[in-house]
Amino acid sequence: MSAALAPGFHALWPTPVGLHQHGDAGALNPLLVRVLGVLRATQSHARGAAPGAFFASDDDLLKRVQLPEWQGFVRFVVESLRDTVSAANRGAWPAAGVDLRVAIEGMWFQCSNGGAFHDVHTHGNCSWSGVYCVQVDTPEQRIAHPVYGAANGVTRCYGPPFAQLGGAHVDLGNAYLQPPHVDIEPLPGQLLLFPSWLAHQALPYDGQAERIIISFNASVHAASGDDRLHGYSAG
Repeated sequence: MSAALAPGFHALWPTPVGLHQHGDAGALNPLLVRVLGVLRATQSHARGAAPGAFFASDDDLLKRVQLPEWQGFVRFVVESLRDTVSAANRGAWPAAGVDLRVAIEGMWFQCSNGGAFHDVHTHGNCSWSGVYCVQVDTPEQRIAHPVYGAANGVTRCYGPPFAQLGGAHVDLGNAYLQPPHVDIEPLPGQLLLFPSWLAHQALPYDGQAERIIISFNASVHAASGDDRLHGYSAG
């Protein structure tokens, strides 16, 4: 499909990102810490792995956890996804809206400390991904780290122009390309949603408390099963 642009300024291809805060994280997160700790011990034993600075679980959390509080957390994730995805597609979807089916394709948790990090990557086989912060040092403790400072344990998102800046001439005319990345501070109860194609990484973390996050991938479809927005004609 092509669109005719009217004369004037146009900001094309924005990067949609959603930030949501769980309303009862103070009660939920300590429970999650205990539950995820049991799963970590079980999976580490099954793998024959010794405890280390970094742990990533299998991506089957949706099947493994069967608690009312967990079901409420999953509803929070799905509802937040609906809100963010609807806002991101405003103008692309029909004006009457779309009845959605949000599918969590995989959900897992990660624990890190002692300088552990997750290098730059994107996610495949999905349209949206998310990170929920379960536990981390308080902001004051976290940013007081003598080496990492304010970057301690943040999620760093790299904008689409980032790859172009390596050899780009930078002057006032393309100052809009700055900053090439944005750091999302880890806050317990905060859910970060982003397109799966967005390059990101978890910077090294070192703290009194482990950095524990829940990550997931999601696909979004029309409830009818037909995702086509435009008709096609035979040539």
